[in-house]
Parts: sequence; structure tokens; C-alpha cells
Amino acid sequence: MALGPGTDAFDLAGDGEIGVVCVHGFTGTPYEMRYLGEQLAHAGFTVHGVRLPGHGTRVADLEATRWTDWEDAVEDAFDTLAMLCKRVAVVGQSLGGLLALHLASRRPDVAAVGSLATPLWFEGMAARAARALTSKTTAGFTGAVLSRIEFLPKLAGSDCRDRRARHDNPGYRSIPTRALGQLAELMELTNAALDRVTQPVLVLHARHDHTAPVACAAVIAERTHAVRTRILERSYHVIAVDVERDIVAAEVSAFLRRHITCAT
Repeated sequence: MALGPGTDAFDLAGDGEIGVVCVHGFTGTPYEMRYLGEQLAHAGFTVHGVRLPGHGTRVADLEATRWTDWEDAVEDAFDTLAMLCKRVAVVGQSLGGLLALHLASRRPDVAAVGSLATPLWFEGMAARAARALTSKTTAGFTGAVLSRIEFLPKLAGSDCRDRRARHDNPGYRSIPTRALGQLAELMELTNAALDRVTQPVLVLHARHDHTAPVACAAVIAERTHAVRTRILERSYHVIAVDVERDIVAAEVSAFLRRHITCAT
């Protein structure tokens, strides 16, 4: 059962030449990528917005998933769209960006990658919580207490400056700690795989991202030899629906048109 409006996977018809798999973030839903997908469809791209396993239903469902489940879903969506389109790119927000980059490191047939607010590490309280909650040898009183916590509340809701988008975002309001461990594992694996990404890469990130440190953008851009990097000045983390969403859509559309060619 879906969590509510905007949480289902979506398909948007284009001209059939270039397909784009749009992938949402951790604890999020396809809502995060719907606006971008609509703008890409208007520009002629064929779009599929995937809903990752464990997302958009109940937070307990996310607790039961592994990062390989998320990657399998993205790979299946890519293969399905590749049967309809000549070339297929993958564009992901946050966790979706990790999945896009990791898939591209294994699949040279991924035409291009859009990395939107992709985290390679956490900082501050999020980093301490991730270490304490995912370590196999958690030590100390604080670590022992945290290791028994199954869910962490998202007190501020979605990390989005746009109030309407933050209010409407139907993502989970808590984080399963087991799934957080899976996210941390995927960050490590993707970081190690960046040098194997040879496709054109677009890196978009917000300077005031409170979730994924903006410094991650520079690392991704350098290691993948990204063809375009842009740091947004007004948005927070969920840039695909935040106050600069039109800039994000324009950047992604121009990037795909410029760097994907279809053989006749």
C-alpha cells in the first residue's frame, strides 16, 4: 500500500530516443523527482521515476531492505527503459545519486549520470549517529544506548527550503537505523567505485545542504571527471523540488542533450 499521493512510481512519455531513470532519496518517494521528470518529459525525454524498495509505504518496510535491493530496483528500471529507448541515463537525488553512480561504475551502457546532492559521508551529529548505530563494535555508554535504537526521528522533516515542498513531501518522518547502516555501506562502496565511472557526469549540489556536505560534490566531480558542476546558492538538500528546482531541471535537460548522442 502506498503512503499517499505522489509516492507511486511514474512513467512519462517522450520521443523514445533518450530515456531517463529518476531515483529519489533515502526515506523519500518518487515525489522528490516528479517535477524534474515532468520537465524532462516536456523536453522530449522518456522518463521513469522508480520507487525504491521499502520506500513510500511503511517505515518498517524500509528497515527490512538492503542496499542491494535498492540497486536491483534501479538496474531493473534501467533495463526496462533500455528496451524502449536508444540510450538511457540515470539521474538521482541523494541516495538516488549514489545508486546512479554505483550502477554506472558497473554498467558502461549507462549513457550518463546526474548526481544531485549525493552524499559520500555525513558530518556532525549525523556522522556520529551513523558510526554508533552501524559499527559492529560499538563502544561506550552512548554507543551502547544508540545501538538499541531502531528508529531515529526526523525532527525537522524534509531538508527543503521551500515550505510548500517540505510540507507536501510524503517521505518518512523517521529513519530505521538498520537501513541507515545500509546507506552508510553504499556510501563507502560508491566512493571506492567513483574512478570506474567513465560516462559523462553532472554534479549539482546546494551550498547550504544540511544533509549531504557540499564538499562531497567536489570529490565526485574530481574522481568522475564530471563535465559540469554547479553549486546552488539558495536550496537545501532536496534540490529537485526546492526553490531552485527550475535551475536543476534546466541543468539536467541541457546536460543530457549535450552529452548523449543516439546512433541512427
